[in-house]
Amino acid sequence: MQHLRPALVLVVLFTVLTGLAFPLAFVGVAGAVFPRQAGGSLIERDGKVIGSSLLGQTFTQDKYFQGRPSATSTPDPADATKTVSAPYNAGNSAGSNAGPTSKTLIDRVTEDVGKAGANPVPGDMLTTSASGLDPHISPATAARQVARVAAARSMPEGRVREMVVAHTEGRLLGLIGEPRVNVLALNLALDAQALDGKPAS
Repeated sequence: MQHLRPALVLVVLFTVLTGLAFPLAFVGVAGAVFPRQAGGSLIERDGKVIGSSLLGQTFTQDKYFQGRPSATSTPDPADATKTVSAPYNAGNSAGSNAGPTSKTLIDRVTEDVGKAGANPVPGDMLTTSASGLDPHISPATAARQVARVAAARSMPEGRVREMVVAHTEGRLLGLIGEPRVNVLALNLALDAQALDGKPAS
């Protein structure tokens, strides 16, 4: 009994410290120092939240650059024991976990290769990210979409290519990760240019 009481006191103490006080302190500091990031890096247009720079979303119109495939799903409204495809569903982040012998995966990749056109096809045009929510594509994947986007917007391909370059993020500290393009940021820049007729930044 003499060992039980100190043990219980320590469990309660460290639960309060590491489970409540420490996380709340970090949340408070983050909210004060990095309010935008702490709030989810939300992006607004005309006072309305239209997305987050951290989460991908589906773009289907030809005038928009499109993100990489997403394997997220949601419960089937008709049968709760099943799921249906729901790309970029932030409430159910996941990869497909499909292996190289999966017929579903093979069929989907084969179809995407057919849509992509000339080979070689950049890997991120065909593969989903581990989270299913990646908001970025590689510069190579963006380059493959320039002609389509330019034609749909009646813009010179060179101007669209310049905007891709302007919205390409480099490696963190010049070492970590790969160059990437945030799809939502690029699409918003294209829309802004269409609205005011001025070069987007």
